[in-house]
Amino acid sequence: MPDLPRKKVGLISCSGEELAEGTVTRRAVRKVLETLRPDDTVTLCLPLFLAGGEGERAFARYYPTIAVDGCDKRCAALATEKYSAKPAASIVVTEIAKECGCGKIGTARRLNAEGLRLADQVAGKIVEETDRLLKKKPKSAVQESDRGKP
Repeated sequence: MPDLPRKKVGLISCSGEELAEGTVTRRAVRKVLETLRPDDTVTLCLPLFLAGGEGERAFARYYPTIAVDGCDKRCAALATEKYSAKPAASIVVTEIAKECGCGKIGTARRLNAEGLRLADQVAGKIVEETDRLLKKKPKSAVQESDRGKP
């Protein structure tokens, strides 16, 4: 039987360098990629995607992709839909901030404690969507926090 590539979920995050919410998107995506779901996710580069990167666009065309946007402009989601396919899921940081009652989150250069908490909330939402798309049973909070500890 042939060895088929493992299905992964693509994460495409906002590049809003001028907004603290853009920093939240990138921090949350990195946490998922490096710590929470490293075997299940890959990143797609939004600037390369927009510039015509066929590898990025092809991935989003054939694999489930989660767009993580900082604000309601939804640049990552709109670009994914325009150049590949509608994202399998779309997460907007400002919506999650309202849901969890976050106040000031810091600046684009430095998130404060509230911004770091928001990034963790967004990472949790990305994990939920990744697990849903891959039809995985969610891990308990204890298992998640123990990951990577000796």
